[in-house]
Amino acid sequence: MIAIEIREPGEPDVLTAVERPMPTLAGGDVLIKVAAAGVNRPDVFQRRGRYPPPPGASDIPGLEVAGTIASVASDVTAFRPGDRVCALVAGGGYAEYCAAPAVQCLPVPRGLDMTAAAAIPETCFTVWTNVFDRGRLRAGESVLIHGGSSGIGTTAIQLASAQGARVFATAGSAEKCAACERLGAERAINYRDEDFAVVVKALTQSRGVDLILDMVGGDYFARNIDALAVEGRLVEIATLHGVKVEMNIQTIMQKRLTVTGSTLRARPVADKGAIASAVHAHVWPLLESGQVKPIIFKTFPLRQAAAAHALLESSAHIGKIVLSVG
Repeated sequence: MIAIEIREPGEPDVLTAVERPMPTLAGGDVLIKVAAAGVNRPDVFQRRGRYPPPPGASDIPGLEVAGTIASVASDVTAFRPGDRVCALVAGGGYAEYCAAPAVQCLPVPRGLDMTAAAAIPETCFTVWTNVFDRGRLRAGESVLIHGGSSGIGTTAIQLASAQGARVFATAGSAEKCAACERLGAERAINYRDEDFAVVVKALTQSRGVDLILDMVGGDYFARNIDALAVEGRLVEIATLHGVKVEMNIQTIMQKRLTVTGSTLRARPVADKGAIASAVHAHVWPLLESGQVKPIIFKTFPLRQAAAAHALLESSAHIGKIVLSVG
């Protein structure tokens, strides 16, 4: 099969199309003939040598795919060859075939093509487990979503809005802010022009928000704490501005805040299977009704993975970038 490998850590041009053996299946796995694969920020970190795959995972980048099941392990009964699925994987997505644990596969939502389906797993799994599980967002509460125009952000805005939350977001341009508001954000804040903590406090009559989903870290941390309401929750999912911060523990105590976070890739298959079940129950109806939809900015052929990475790193996109494989 053709796959994209990382020749060495570096810039996008280290992504190289090569011939690789077909994946072998372990117990509980299915083999997917990939039609499309999502491109995500962790893929960039892996390419740069900063996010190695967990033990046992493929070194081929790519954390989400959509396609048709080609074969299944002998102990798999939930799927059969020919089924159309999308899947969260720990690696191996940038290839013509990809092995995936069956419990991390979901049927392609009715009405969606393979390109759209490939843009769902990483964002929906991440948003569900962090915003609604760890973050405990409920109808009537307020949430601030950083990186609102990203794949994670566009998904989080739609899901939070669909669940009846009051949604605010940050983004880096007027165009991106407008996109966030079209998707359901009451107010999108251009972080280049305004201090989000000040704006959020003004919009909530100084109360602050109940939840913040943060992928920035670093210098955002103190302002996040300031922008939270009493009993608020801060959920960290990435550290684009750095991993080390200073925190005022007294503020956390006085406001009874919860600071948490998670990563997804290295979690056990059983954990990711449980998230898949929750996503299927709560998110799939929204996708199939059209109330929530993946926002696709651009697609590239598999062999142009380097161009896809260059676009992702430019931050010029709104929504998801997808590789067309089939």
